[in-house]
Amino acid sequence: MNYEYLQIEQREHGIVILTINAPRSLNALNTALLRELDDFLQSLDCDKARVLILTGAGEKAFVAGADISEMATKTEEEGLAFGKYGAEVFRRLEDLPIATIAAVNGFALGGGLEIAMACDIRYASANARFGQPEVGLGIIPGFSGTYRLPKLIGQGMAKEMIMSGRAIKAQEALRIGLINAVYEQPELIPAVIALAEQIAANAPLAVKYAKESINLNYDLNRQEALALENRLFARCFATEDQKNGMAAFLRKEKVEFKGK
Repeated sequence: MNYEYLQIEQREHGIVILTINAPRSLNALNTALLRELDDFLQSLDCDKARVLILTGAGEKAFVAGADISEMATKTEEEGLAFGKYGAEVFRRLEDLPIATIAAVNGFALGGGLEIAMACDIRYASANARFGQPEVGLGIIPGFSGTYRLPKLIGQGMAKEMIMSGRAIKAQEALRIGLINAVYEQPELIPAVIALAEQIAANAPLAVKYAKESINLNYDLNRQEALALENRLFARCFATEDQKNGMAAFLRKEKVEFKGK
């Protein structure tokens, strides 16, 4: 599929950079863009890719939100379909069996914050702004924002952000745990690539199982969560990477993992 709104860069070590490229609308999410994103996520070869970096075109916006001009005339039924589809696409991103990093290079508002939260790790530029301003438009976050934001920063802070609709700066987002690091804009992508290379050098199946354990633990009690971790821990011992990795460690040699 040829994409109108997405740019894809394949780098060494299985690193893929996906850029949302709709600068005229500050990379706002509409149905056509969501369909392209959905197609990309379903077609991504995760046996070859090890880390996906998601960013936005330009220096002003990561993703400024959903396309208000498209939403303005929707009926209740159309709003339901739009919200369900956006949430489904973001869940597909969250469930990728590889690491995902959001390089937030500007505004991440509404759907922009929601797509960033569906990534495993979030690095931001110093000019980035984060918010869920939907209540100022007469709606609520509809792409899983009310689910993911409280899990990242706690209910009290999430309710303050969502109910007030206020945007916060990158340093405050870092303080409350919404993002992992802040860089000046020219340093953002190099820092994200450096992290991606560090992740890509590790055993792909171990990274996959670690992510699966963390993600599924969202909704499990302690006993279920520990049992899941134990099963995935044990599964690692059936991999070639575990045998080769530990043997190389004992020989004090470097290992190149194969994802098997």
